[in-house]
Amino acid sequence: MNASLAFDHIHLISRDPHAAAGWYCEMFGATISRVQEDLRGAPQIDVDMGPVTIIIRGQRPGETPAQTQPMQAFSGYSSHNEWGVDHFGLTYAGDLRTFCEELRRKGVRMAVEPWEFKPGLVLCYVEAPDGVSIEIVQR
Repeated sequence: MNASLAFDHIHLISRDPHAAAGWYCEMFGATISRVQEDLRGAPQIDVDMGPVTIIIRGQRPGETPAQTQPMQAFSGYSSHNEWGVDHFGLTYAGDLRTFCEELRRKGVRMAVEPWEFKPGLVLCYVEAPDGVSIEIVQR
């Protein structure tokens, strides 16, 4: 790998960026680090989740974003067939099954319940706002 490159951020487009940012804060303990109410005609919110930054922006004038479809429940392989980004992944340091119970109590819908993908690796998929799918892994 090129040592000059490092992961910087995930950029999402949201129908309601304020609500989406609040969801990441409530569900994952993220913090809002910057809010710009009018960046090129739309609000943009930076949400920090540890080393990961999620930039969430609204619809700009003249844009007509297509609705993203969330991942559907599967038993090993995705039935979610679109070109481009399928999901993004987070690592959870702890008991993922217990964390998922906490998320469900907060109202998070699981696209895929926690399961042992292979020995020593448990994963699940949660549905985030705007059709975004998030894989969470416990190694």
